[in-house]
Amino acid sequence: MPRAQFDFLDLPRQMPKELAVATRLGLDVEIYGKFEPAEAKAQAGRCLDCGNPYCSNGCPVGNAIPQWLELVRQGRLFEAATLAHETNPLPEICGRVCPQDRLCEGACTLETGFDAVTIGSIEKYLVDEAFKQGWRPDLSRVKPRKERVAVVGAGPAGLACADRLVRAGVSVTVFDRHDEIGGLLTFGIPPFKLEKSVIATRRQVLEGMGVRFQLGLDVGRDIEFGKLIAGHDAVFVGTGATTPVDARLPGQSLPGVLPALPFLIANARRVLGRTLDADDAAMLDLKGKRVRVLGGGDTAMDCVRTARRLGAAEVSCVYRRDAESMPGSRREVKNARDEGVEFLFHRAPLAIEGEGRVQALRVARTEAAGRGAFSIVEGESETLAADVVILAFGYRASPPAWLAEHGVRLADSGLIVGGGASPYQTSVPKLWAGGDALRGADLVVTAVRDGRDAAAAMLRQFKGIAIRTAA
Repeated sequence: MPRAQFDFLDLPRQMPKELAVATRLGLDVEIYGKFEPAEAKAQAGRCLDCGNPYCSNGCPVGNAIPQWLELVRQGRLFEAATLAHETNPLPEICGRVCPQDRLCEGACTLETGFDAVTIGSIEKYLVDEAFKQGWRPDLSRVKPRKERVAVVGAGPAGLACADRLVRAGVSVTVFDRHDEIGGLLTFGIPPFKLEKSVIATRRQVLEGMGVRFQLGLDVGRDIEFGKLIAGHDAVFVGTGATTPVDARLPGQSLPGVLPALPFLIANARRVLGRTLDADDAAMLDLKGKRVRVLGGGDTAMDCVRTARRLGAAEVSCVYRRDAESMPGSRREVKNARDEGVEFLFHRAPLAIEGEGRVQALRVARTEAAGRGAFSIVEGESETLAADVVILAFGYRASPPAWLAEHGVRLADSGLIVGGGASPYQTSVPKLWAGGDALRGADLVVTAVRDGRDAAAAMLRQFKGIAIRTAA
């Protein structure tokens, strides 16, 4: 099918239709719709195929973006889905939650002057539509191997590892303490960014490929880690980083002060229709309240936008630097603004105040001090009324006790130390790790890359043929 070489000159960048704010605040669904086939083909046709794929280079998993954009343009959807999965075991998820503005789209040649190709939305479209039409990974030529691998943690690193291993014929069982797969994909990321049905579909696909899940089972409590080591040829650990950074603010133990992750998990359980205990129900009781969220990353954006959906009367994001210094996705900041969130920049929290429960947040004014640093302006502080304060300062490693008990080397930070025959192999040769447990809190896509590449390294050690991964 011939293509016009300069489609981008006549066709502007287009995102899928966005739900109106008044509508989306009352629904637990993604705010962006899906491209129609003609729209996806047209937007894919904006790609220059510039010869030096900056988009691929800007992608942590090295996606063959120009190639699958061209396949979408030609309507060769199943081939596009096959190619997308060659580098990314979870493309429909990364298409939704990656900060494309800082990765592939930010590196797009058209970003300066013509607006980047809508890579993330096309990635989402091509996988969703291929699944809908019946596409599934072709494992018909895969020969079963003798090796058995246990994966601890059904988050993005664990799922990516399991995907790559079963594609090579290895028997894989994934263990997770939650009753659904996905880890923070399910229990951390809100449905306005990633609907839970997307994870359910991925589970069906993985089970169809031969992955077995043992859910609601806590390793170390319900099953001894030593038994996993003894009963498998290798174990992959992808337990994440879920210990909140402690800001040590005076008053942070007051009722009404909420750590971000338990708040988001409670909301996810509500969305999934789970029965909430009294503590979870209390955290989600925000109707008519003034909510202050401390932090400037994507977790903070998830919290402010969730608070708006739970009926908070006033929601603000309090951040100690300026807007350009915020680590969160620019798209998420825009969405939060659209939904009525106020941003209070150059304010550093000093204390949380109240009698019996939160009543106010005291902050100091700050000013830039070069290279992303800031300094507090002496004598300039203010008190902000607050009914609820949510702490979203990030997360540290959460190493289970059984790691140290079995001789796994840990850094002082709690991160698993890799660097055996592979960066993903630990001090215990049969134990591998990846994702936030190994590198610290990072993006979903980097966890996917770790799981994928750890599996490839395992396969090399099993003396098999490693499946294709990006360079």
